[in-house]
Amino acid sequence: MIFTDDTVAALEFMAALADTVPEASESGDDELATISQLDAMIDAWRYSGRHDGDDVELAEVRAARTRLRTVWALPRDELAGAVNDILDEANALPHLVRHDGADWHIHATSPDAPLAERMLVEAAMALVDVVRADETRRLRECDADDCEGVYVDLSKNASRRYCSTRCGNRMAARAHRARAS
Repeated sequence: MIFTDDTVAALEFMAALADTVPEASESGDDELATISQLDAMIDAWRYSGRHDGDDVELAEVRAARTRLRTVWALPRDELAGAVNDILDEANALPHLVRHDGADWHIHATSPDAPLAERMLVEAAMALVDVVRADETRRLRECDADDCEGVYVDLSKNASRRYCSTRCGNRMAARAHRARAS
């Protein structure tokens, strides 16, 4: 295993949040345009703690999404600086917690902290592990020419090329058609 379970979960959530933008989403729409879409994402990813469910929170989470998309592909040293900035801004103080059936894992904010802040800090804490392990190559952007999705490559040899099977199949079909013509 490259990363701990909570790090993998945070990285996968970070990618899922980043991929709600129209140019990366499966629907081609902004999949984080409404409070109900945010609610569904919070439920699906079992996010605990404060959730205000209002327009201010939605705007803050959308801003966090933009910030996380920006840091995703940064080189290692720049990523370390961006992670430190996020942790500093939140006055993050890591501590071990166990809740909702999950075993011990790290939180670095209060459960009462704003949702977007908790999302950013959880992502930053996961990115700490990525930087420390020198595994930034695992934070990938989809190779499909018509997709801007991001994903965590957890394959054994870090050889995954596409954010989803859908993108991989689409590109394989295009390559097949090109060879056949």
